[in-house]
Amino acid sequence: MRHTISILVENQFGVLARIAGLFSGRGFNIDTLNVGPMLDDKFSRITATIIGDDEALDQAIKQVYKLVNVIEVTDFSSGQATERELVMLKVKASSGQRSEIMQICDIFRAKIIDVSLDSLNIEMTGNANKVGAFLNLIESYGVIEMARTGNLALKRG
Repeated sequence: MRHTISILVENQFGVLARIAGLFSGRGFNIDTLNVGPMLDDKFSRITATIIGDDEALDQAIKQVYKLVNVIEVTDFSSGQATERELVMLKVKASSGQRSEIMQICDIFRAKIIDVSLDSLNIEMTGNANKVGAFLNLIESYGVIEMARTGNLALKRG
């Protein structure tokens, strides 16, 4: 089963390695992992999408709480969070294909952020399903390069 976990931590050296090691040591596959500082740079938020069963995850979360620099752990059940990811692409684009690619970008609210003679750089945000649908349509034009953040989540309400 797929779980989205948010972990608020003190912004200290080695915290991410200890948390990732704990999950991988317990046999979880970390599907996506994001870390970024909070407004107060003494803290960071780790957002991880983890694949594993519910019972083992509960045990792992209890162990994460025991780590010294961990402040809060939230396991988002389905519908409890707003989730988004960012994808940036460099796509082959001849002059004849540009209008088609631009139409796809408009449908998905993607932005063209750089243009060259034979390619376009595009950025797009959305949930995993939206990003997947966008990538399925755009890949036929030829993806030269891609960077994808993985999942970010915040609790609703």
